[in-house]
Amino acid sequence: MSQTPSELKYASSHEWARLEEDGTITIGISHHAQDALGDVVFVELPDVGAALAAGDEAGVVESVKAASDIYAPVGGEVIAINEKLEDEPETVNADPYNDGWFFKLQPSDTSELEAMLSAEDYQQQCDDE
Repeated sequence: MSQTPSELKYASSHEWARLEEDGTITIGISHHAQDALGDVVFVELPDVGAALAAGDEAGVVESVKAASDIYAPVGGEVIAINEKLEDEPETVNADPYNDGWFFKLQPSDTSELEAMLSAEDYQQQCDDE
């Protein structure tokens, strides 16, 4: 499996976004981000019902090495959080693109996804870091 799935959109701050069939957007952090952080030990997620604008701080992910803010790559209302991460934050390391997702939004404007990086552009950014 690719370390940077091509069907996702990426933020320069290392979040990914996936437009779901029902029009919602699932958000997590990239393989590159979780790898740089090391072993994730805690994840703070936004409250369900919270209204976020693109670029707003949405939570925190903490590892044995560092803590890093999580940002909303697109705006919308938080409709779900991944409660599994409360007891099993290491899921972010094991499967950042599937079981390790952070939260889901009902987007206010799906066209905000167009401003995000493609997998190819994101991979280039990571290679340049």
